[in-house]
Amino acid sequence: MDSFIPFEWQAFLNEDNIVLLLDFIGTFAFAISGIRLAMGENIDLFGAYVIGMLTAVGGGTIRDLLLGVTPFWLTTPTYVIITLISLLIVVVFRKQLVKMNEQLFLYDAIGLGFFTIVGMEKALMLGFPFWVALFMGVSTGSFGGLLRDICMNQVPLILRKDIYAMASVVGAAVYGILDLIGVQHIVVQVVSVMVVILTRVLCVKYHISLPVLKGLD
Repeated sequence: MDSFIPFEWQAFLNEDNIVLLLDFIGTFAFAISGIRLAMGENIDLFGAYVIGMLTAVGGGTIRDLLLGVTPFWLTTPTYVIITLISLLIVVVFRKQLVKMNEQLFLYDAIGLGFFTIVGMEKALMLGFPFWVALFMGVSTGSFGGLLRDICMNQVPLILRKDIYAMASVVGAAVYGILDLIGVQHIVVQVVSVMVVILTRVLCVKYHISLPVLKGLD
């Protein structure tokens, strides 16, 4: 670990702990985004919790099933608790969240960024090649929102013209480049997460999107 990191933090900032921290932050952000969306549809508290949980763990569950491992949230109650805390926060601060409705996509962007890198890290730790890791990163970041939108009877965000899954691809590409040239791993993780988030935010702010596939007239 580089010398600019205090010695007392070096034991904590190992690869496993960093990935776990990224996972927890992504879970919280995605749970908030799912529960907030449910709140706008007059769904009851239990239904809102289910939507939040589905958003938070759906992508990672699909990733783990594809990788042939036990879905991560079945081995610890932490993710269930984080989603419950998210629900309580939305209930307590619902008035403030309504006022900042237009900015709530930030929670989704944050979850997308953190989960993209978590998905990549898990695939790489299991020995899969980079192209598989890239797909697992995109799946982890995007598929929870896909399941959320389907349950909410909305056109999934990943299928709209917005730059969403492509933000994951950009972040994953940056991860691969930085790792290839030998950049410190913690720096690779942080920069890649920020690239995903900034790509998503900037594309929304400046209305940047992919071309729409249109049918023949």
